[in-house]
Amino acid sequence: MGPGQDATPEEPVVWISDDDTDTEAGAGGSVQVVEPSADPDPEVKRAEEVVDEESGLVVTFCRKGNVMPHARYDCPTHPFERTENETSFPVSQNSDMCSQCYCYICDELASEKQPQTGLTTENTRTCRFWAAPALCHCNAHNKSRYWKGQRSQVLTGILLTFNLEPAEVDADLRHGGERLLQFVQELAVAYTSYVRGEIPAVQTCACRSRAHLRRCRFCHCPHSEPVHRYSAVFSLVSSFISQAEREPAKASAVMLLGAARELALHKDQSRAWQKVGTTESVKLAVPLLMARIARLLQRALVLGDFPKPLSEKFIRFFQSIPLPPHCFGFANCLNVAPWDHRLLTTVLRGQNVTGQLKRSGKKELLWEAFAVVRARVERLESTGLYKEAVRYLKAVRCEDTTGLRGLQDKIPFYLCKGGDFAGAVQALVLPVGSLACCAACRLSPPHFESYLKMLWTGSVPTGNHLCGADQWTVGVGAPVKPCVLVQRALQVLYSSQALYRNVHCWGALLTTWGCSPVLEPSGRLTTLALEAPPPAFQEMVLRVSDGILQELRVRTNASLPPDLFSGPLGPAACLLLCVQAALQMLLTELPWLTSLLEILLAFGRNFWALKLFLEGLLYQTPVLQDAVRVIVQDLSYQKGSLLKMWQVLGPDYVGELLHLFLSFRNPEIQTIGIFLSRIVVDNLSLCPWAKSLDLDRLKTLKGPHLEAAHHLQLSEFVSVLESL
Repeated sequence: MGPGQDATPEEPVVWISDDDTDTEAGAGGSVQVVEPSADPDPEVKRAEEVVDEESGLVVTFCRKGNVMPHARYDCPTHPFERTENETSFPVSQNSDMCSQCYCYICDELASEKQPQTGLTTENTRTCRFWAAPALCHCNAHNKSRYWKGQRSQVLTGILLTFNLEPAEVDADLRHGGERLLQFVQELAVAYTSYVRGEIPAVQTCACRSRAHLRRCRFCHCPHSEPVHRYSAVFSLVSSFISQAEREPAKASAVMLLGAARELALHKDQSRAWQKVGTTESVKLAVPLLMARIARLLQRALVLGDFPKPLSEKFIRFFQSIPLPPHCFGFANCLNVAPWDHRLLTTVLRGQNVTGQLKRSGKKELLWEAFAVVRARVERLESTGLYKEAVRYLKAVRCEDTTGLRGLQDKIPFYLCKGGDFAGAVQALVLPVGSLACCAACRLSPPHFESYLKMLWTGSVPTGNHLCGADQWTVGVGAPVKPCVLVQRALQVLYSSQALYRNVHCWGALLTTWGCSPVLEPSGRLTTLALEAPPPAFQEMVLRVSDGILQELRVRTNASLPPDLFSGPLGPAACLLLCVQAALQMLLTELPWLTSLLEILLAFGRNFWALKLFLEGLLYQTPVLQDAVRVIVQDLSYQKGSLLKMWQVLGPDYVGELLHLFLSFRNPEIQTIGIFLSRIVVDNLSLCPWAKSLDLDRLKTLKGPHLEAAHHLQLSEFVSVLESL
């Protein structure tokens, strides 16, 4: 009887004991009911005292007490039957409960109704595993060692299984333990359902007889046996792994290790005659889940910054898991070398370039799983240790050669970030280690353009991505010499058919020689106009270009004549060599090209080089006709981009461009100039600079070399501009 409560004669007393020892009255319970007297007079009840001789309790009067919150096994309303560790199903009436019954394991209400109001609310928290198969918290009581252990595990956390010291358990580890414990309970329910299986309603025998829910007397197929499908368990574990990926490193490691231990205990229940899918078979699905868990744990050990004792306990915990035969391949997957490992440190410092070390007559090789390699590279990249990343990638070996090759393809970029641009240009065309091909074979057009900009200017993009940077770091190192850059750039184009047939790559290459080697912080190049070299010099370069280009195709160590490609005329010579290479590309790859305008615009203000390019097309009439057709088509589709560019370059550029095309004696090339003039006339509102064009120079083009139709259109163009 609580304080401040009035006694009434018709209600029994509720006596709640804290003693766990067995008693005759309560059979080990904590509730003893003393029945009230039939006489309603409280004075009489004071005279007729009730004495409990065993406990020494004297009751002078009584009333029915309020039933306080209690564990299910102490419920005075519903009888409870004790068992040691029954979890398959509710025993007897153990699943019944009153509004004050609490779960012994969860300390949550068993009933969905609040005891004060009897109404269900959204905030009511109840035991989710009250009668769930494989858990059955309704059977829990305080006289069972098993159920006491389950309660202790909930109160102290599942982290006890990791052998962690109290000082090691922080908020992240505790959070991971809570998530893991909740997952283990949900997984037990799903796995029990898988073990039970399901019996299909309709089946077809191998003998094609009518389906029966018994053993077929023709083919003896066990039609009454259930089908076990692991898909629901697989989905639950996959979702939990995805959730662990989003958690902090310590919490994620605890969750993944616990999930791996639970998966290792799952047994395959399917029969040979049952053809189930990959996610429906334990022997097929569990290795997939374990592989995913192993990769994440490997990354966590590299990137997690765990204290060394904690990492060792995580590894020992995984090694203690009794792996089934179909998971034996994961036995040593967490043997990840720490960052202070002797062989690893010698490689990172540059003291060991082979990744091999002899110790006690045995050869030790730097071999790591691909997930570990990728995590180490990410760590080195994020901390700006680009030289160490290059050394590591050149020395390490792993099981995934394709994935490793993808990481090694960034070696030129890391060299640029470290300021070694000369080494980067070599790494683009030379294979790394035992690879049969170089990084250039797998470059994309945006990557090719980015490398050209880095090597030409000695600058690098801010961040760790090749493309898409808004800011660049200027002057990281000495840029590559023009003769070396043009040699390696052409070799890159020759090594990849995708790059060779890409007009954007050729446009970037031609643009490079007409730009300043000083880059703006925004990554923008400043265009320049190269002075046209003497005609004798042009003829000399063009004469030797075919032989040089052929040598660059077949020889990696080919070199350019230093007397032609160095000195003040070096950039002009490089541009001439690229013009000749672009012409050779058009002769063989024109059917594969869908655009040519970008190549024409890439010359910028170097009209003398553009003129040489167009003159080279004159000797190939079929190629010239197809090229003009493609260019005119480009002009019709890209008028807007062209007008925006003209707005920046101004009337001098447009006038020089028109004069160049219209001065040719070839009608095909004249067509391009006429089409350009038509764009200006049709968009005068967008061309305020049109009235500044040098009309006197355009009038000098009217001559016998100009076709009649082109002559008439040019006259109309000049008349329109004069009327402005």
